[in-house]
Amino acid sequence: MKKFSIGFFNKSLCIALATAMITVSGAPVFATTSEELKKQQKELEKQQKELEKQQNAIESQKKESQSGLNNANQNISQIQGEQAEIQEGIDEANEELVGLLTSIDLIQSDIENTQVKIEKTQQEYDEAKLQEETLYDSMKKRIKFMYEKGEMSYAVLLLQAESVGDMLNKAGYAEELYDYDRKKLADFIAAKNAAEQYGKELEEAKSELETSQYELKEEQAHVETVIDQYKKQYANFDVQLAKARQNAAVYTAQLQQQTAEIRELQAKIDAKESEVKKTKKAADEAASKEAEEAKKKKEAEEAAKKEKEKELLAANDTDDDPADSADSSKADSEEAPAAEKSTPAPAGSATGQNIANYACKFVGNPYVAGGTSLTNGADCSGFVYSVYKQFGITVPRTSYSQATFGREVSYQNAQPGDVIYYGGHVAIYLGGGRIVHASTAKTGIKYESATYRTILTIRRFVG
Repeated sequence: MKKFSIGFFNKSLCIALATAMITVSGAPVFATTSEELKKQQKELEKQQKELEKQQNAIESQKKESQSGLNNANQNISQIQGEQAEIQEGIDEANEELVGLLTSIDLIQSDIENTQVKIEKTQQEYDEAKLQEETLYDSMKKRIKFMYEKGEMSYAVLLLQAESVGDMLNKAGYAEELYDYDRKKLADFIAAKNAAEQYGKELEEAKSELETSQYELKEEQAHVETVIDQYKKQYANFDVQLAKARQNAAVYTAQLQQQTAEIRELQAKIDAKESEVKKTKKAADEAASKEAEEAKKKKEAEEAAKKEKEKELLAANDTDDDPADSADSSKADSEEAPAAEKSTPAPAGSATGQNIANYACKFVGNPYVAGGTSLTNGADCSGFVYSVYKQFGITVPRTSYSQATFGREVSYQNAQPGDVIYYGGHVAIYLGGGRIVHASTAKTGIKYESATYRTILTIRRFVG
């Protein structure tokens, strides 16, 4: 609305004065009395005050409107900020849930794979055990047959053996030994060894299954706690949870594919490294052989030289001492002193390599669920927790908390001392595709291939 001013009043006054003019005989005439002019002035002043009053009212309304608009804008900003915080919280909740649900999916997948492995190993064990028992029965029948036929020397020889290996050795030197019997003994021992190996693998697989089930239980309990917390915060959380489960399924498949590719690549790297070592060994052996031959040749030349000097001395009947020459030859043959080894870094310095080296000292120690003792027993996360603690580094106690601690690195950039999280399970990376970890109650703390399970993330706690 247009704002009125004193200029407007002056203009109005001029108009009013003009209208106050009277016409007499066709000529303009102004009001003749001061009373009339004062009366007109008061009327105009009244009109001015009324206009100013309207202006003030409008200005007041404008200020109220502007104040309301400002409050509205502040409310909008606050609401937008709250919405942003809520959305950020939902995004963080989704991210955490996807990670946890992916971890559970991976553990369940590992459990399924272990169950398949147990069934297959059980079948192989049963077959090997049956073959062992069948061959053993055949051997007993063979001994009984020889006893009944009067071949006592051969039968007694076998019966007096202290063990199967001893039996095979005795049979190997017996004059009465037949090729058939020797082959059967060899088959029996092979079957027995195979049964023992399958039995060992079966026990380890069962222990691995038990450990995975324990890790799954721990992970599920944590997820339930997180879900209950988020349900109280977000009204539409069930929708978010369903979406998180879908994302976790996709993410799990991607991780399994990536780990399979890493495993294949690592196998190629290991094969190439084995090839390099084999070639290096052959080259070293050839060089050693050449050096030995050169040494023998040099010794033979020196011996011939000394013999010739002796002959010359004897022929000339002189007292010259050939020691100087011998000493010179000896000096030439002396090896240069070995280079001084570099001083190793202090055991207490918190580097990834030192941490990895320190962790290896406890290989063979027991696995104990919930334990943190490096000597008396620890579970996977307790092992990582205690190893890092020795270097003055405090890390979370649980595997799912260690999975978000530090910073993430790729497998290609992984270094000794990094922590690999498989979903419910953690291990310390040693480099070269190897890890050390508290594995199972059966195997304890041991070495393993880094890709023996699907890798979820790799975390770096130092450097």
